[in-house]
Amino acid sequence: MIFMLSLFFGTTNKSGRKKKKVTKAERLKQLQEEEERRQKEEEEARVKYEKEEMERLELERIEKEKWNQLESKDLERRNEELEELSLLERCFPEAEKLKQDTRLLSQWKHYIQCDGSPDPSIAPEINTFISLWKEETNETFEEVIAKSKLVLNQASTLADLDSGNMEKVIQDENVTLYVWANLKKNPRYKSVRFSETQTGFEIPRILATSDIALRLLHTHYDHVTPLRPISTSFQGHTTRIPQFVKDEVKSVEAAISKELPEESKQLENESNSVHEEEETKCEEQGDIEVQTSFVQEESDATKCELEMKLLSETVLSAQLLLIENATEKPTFFEDNEVDLCQFTTLGGVYHLDILELPPQYKPMKSWMIVEILKEGLQKYIYPPETTEDVETENAFPPIEVTLEVQENVIFFEDPMVARWDAEGKHWQTDGISNVSYKSEERLITFSLETFGPVTLIQDTHVNMPFQSWELRPLGVNKVLLTVTTVFTEVQIQIKEDLCMLASIKLSDKKHSSTLEGKWMTPISFIFALKETGLNIFPSGHSHFYVIINYKDPLVELKAYRQLALLSSAFAFGWSKWNAVCTSKKVIVKLSEHLTEEPIQNPNWTLLMFSGNRAQRLKINENSETFSEALKEETEFHSTLYHMVKDFASKEAMEKIRSSNCQFIDSVCYMLLSTRLLSYS
Repeated sequence: MIFMLSLFFGTTNKSGRKKKKVTKAERLKQLQEEEERRQKEEEEARVKYEKEEMERLELERIEKEKWNQLESKDLERRNEELEELSLLERCFPEAEKLKQDTRLLSQWKHYIQCDGSPDPSIAPEINTFISLWKEETNETFEEVIAKSKLVLNQASTLADLDSGNMEKVIQDENVTLYVWANLKKNPRYKSVRFSETQTGFEIPRILATSDIALRLLHTHYDHVTPLRPISTSFQGHTTRIPQFVKDEVKSVEAAISKELPEESKQLENESNSVHEEEETKCEEQGDIEVQTSFVQEESDATKCELEMKLLSETVLSAQLLLIENATEKPTFFEDNEVDLCQFTTLGGVYHLDILELPPQYKPMKSWMIVEILKEGLQKYIYPPETTEDVETENAFPPIEVTLEVQENVIFFEDPMVARWDAEGKHWQTDGISNVSYKSEERLITFSLETFGPVTLIQDTHVNMPFQSWELRPLGVNKVLLTVTTVFTEVQIQIKEDLCMLASIKLSDKKHSSTLEGKWMTPISFIFALKETGLNIFPSGHSHFYVIINYKDPLVELKAYRQLALLSSAFAFGWSKWNAVCTSKKVIVKLSEHLTEEPIQNPNWTLLMFSGNRAQRLKINENSETFSEALKEETEFHSTLYHMVKDFASKEAMEKIRSSNCQFIDSVCYMLLSTRLLSYS
């Protein structure tokens, strides 16, 4: 506005002189020039935008055309690649067949031994063995004498010289028995500590003056938990084989049952025709025998192929069963009841009992007189059921118990204490107080209101989810699986059909374990690790207690099977982008690895796999944003095997093709059991 007024009225400069008045024609000329300049700029911007848009569309067209070409190429070779993968994955049913043969051989060896020991896999044999054991009364004279000496040797002969009371510790590799008898009933001796151990009790005065004995039986295994009833909620909580897998197996079985009679009928007709020719052309006898033999061999081969197909489907369903998630979370747990889906018992069971002290022998001249109770040892009820004669409420305080934690058990957090409810048949946490744990001394102290079976429990999922993982070749048919959690780093070696704990690190310090160096089958190995507290194996209900990176079960299964196939020549590892992509895809990092020693700063490449398509990604582990863009000058394939075939060395592919079937099956089983793609 000021500019327009200045055109008509003029303005005064600093020196006081008036500017030259702009005429109307000049002003119109300026406006016209400005409009022309604006139109020119707009035209240039429009041309530039159209050019850039055309270039962008051209690039998109080229990329789309290139993508379509890749897809067409992938579709052309899909059937061929899947057929080759199917041949490679025959290693899984072959490994299962070898395991079946091993089991049958073991049963046969047990049968021909005829040593009277039962087969633990056959329940009737176990029941018969236990029944005969109970009924065994035919003992030799020496055994009777030995038992008589045991009866005459009562607690008085084992009395401690200082306290006058008796203590005894009996131990083997599976059981430890602690017995203490209050012979003197001295109220000053309220602290019980078994010699050469830290295990003991602090008993109240009323027990220190009573005819009692304390018995602690520590079974290094848990035979109490299986006594709990299996409710309908718990049954619904277990993992089940998916219905589509069952239907697929049934259809295969039906096809085989239908195909076998047709094959046999066809072969029978061929055989009859051969016999007719034999009657009419005796001079061709030799050729007929060869043909008959060939037909028989072909029949056996066809039957074997069909059996292998059925076995393959069964193995597939069994593998998928390991990674299927339960759909219902159990809600039947009462107050103070231990949820055995969330917690695990560790270190065995401590059976704590207070017993009435049996009559002691009395020397009389040259005789020893002792009263033998027909009903045997009786439990001492504490606190008593009736307390009418007791004036104070604190006359029966809790008993303080100190236990030594089993050496081969690892607690990553302070253990909790649970007691067995004999009526409800479950573990519960009430009636236990003042729990304290000394991790260095491996001692746990707590106050217990009533005696009975006691156990230590730990969160089952304390090491889940995992922070990272790596699978690295160590040589021919041998790999090292490393799983890193918040508390520990576990290294597992897998060799053929065996697994071994290589090392454990706690807080960056190596921890020794009795399992190190012991080769076991995968199932036995997993059970052994769980029993020591090293649980890195999710169950079908673990996703209710752990935040997981959910992956589609079928995609996850296919990934584990194909990673196992490649594990003899390639190292695989955790990728942060696996949590970013959808549940229908998995991402891992890969590097060719042909040496036994670890490679410093390996050249990792990222792979994305959706179950039916594998591709290399353009991004790397250090990229700022996620993208599914294909790496330059690469193609995608239907399988991981054929994708790595594009850039792998000849030596690497040779190692893959010559891998042992039992080794591949063991690696796959361990990957399925740890579920690294969903729990990392």
